[in-house]
Amino acid sequence: MNAANQTTVTEFIFLGFSGCLYLRLTLFLMFLTVYLLSLMGNTLIIFMVLMNSTLQTPMYIFLGNLSFLEIWYTTVTVPKLLATCLSHVVMISVSGCITQYYFFFSMGATECILLAVMAYDRYLAICSPLRYSFLMSFQVCLRFSAGSWVGGFIAPLLPTILISYLNFCGPQKINHFFCDSDPIFKLSCSDTFLVEALGYTCSSVVILSSFLLTMSSYGHIVVTIIRLSSREAQKKTFSTCASHLTVVTIYYGTIIFAYVRPPAKYNFTIGKVISVFYCVVTPLINPLVYTLRNKDVKKALRKVLAQKRLLFSRKM
Repeated sequence: MNAANQTTVTEFIFLGFSGCLYLRLTLFLMFLTVYLLSLMGNTLIIFMVLMNSTLQTPMYIFLGNLSFLEIWYTTVTVPKLLATCLSHVVMISVSGCITQYYFFFSMGATECILLAVMAYDRYLAICSPLRYSFLMSFQVCLRFSAGSWVGGFIAPLLPTILISYLNFCGPQKINHFFCDSDPIFKLSCSDTFLVEALGYTCSSVVILSSFLLTMSSYGHIVVTIIRLSSREAQKKTFSTCASHLTVVTIYYGTIIFAYVRPPAKYNFTIGKVISVFYCVVTPLINPLVYTLRNKDVKKALRKVLAQKRLLFSRKM
């Protein structure tokens, strides 16, 4: 195939979810509702952490980072997902597709690292309470937060650069609602073995290492909880970490299924369904679980609402 033919594709078409108009409109309303609730919930957490001095501790600073991350994590993919529910032809340029790929995997890698850091923070707070303020000082907390973002954005950089050198000469239809790795590789007419192997290795290393670190922290936490003499103390301590563990289980369960496997095993239909969980559902679960199960956050929220009502009544 000559070079001219290898550079003919400049745009891709997302296929999204197929089905009748009624089904696609139903999916649109469902995804839009979840997306808006996710944006509002995560924005509320960021606002409360910034405005309430009692929440400006390492645990809630990490939570604020996670909420900020989730806002952009969903915004990278969900708008195109919504567009595919309303139209049969949703296009994206090749450069735009590669950019979306980079930011999606950067946000995903950052979330993996951040969840591991949050688990380590809970490990220190529960297993080493007397040394916690020294081991997790404000400066250390900021370094961990910055390191999560820097590490997350570095992880997919080399695979993204290699993808940018691939040739795409048709077909141009992406059997997905965003530029995931396997659908992109299927459309390239270049040899993708190197970039596939590198991408698979990078994603596996980031996901599995952060997952093992997270589970190791929670393993030590469970052992510490069991050793507590008071049943009330056991219940209170476990409740503190149950919300985080819930999010971790759902998130890692889906991304390990999606990305820690040989590329040849990829099923596009199952892949799209699984992607909905970590692209749309998990970012909503974070604010719901953390706010509904956390007394400090609920107390801060009641305080903010009381202040707003007071200001409103004075204006009236």
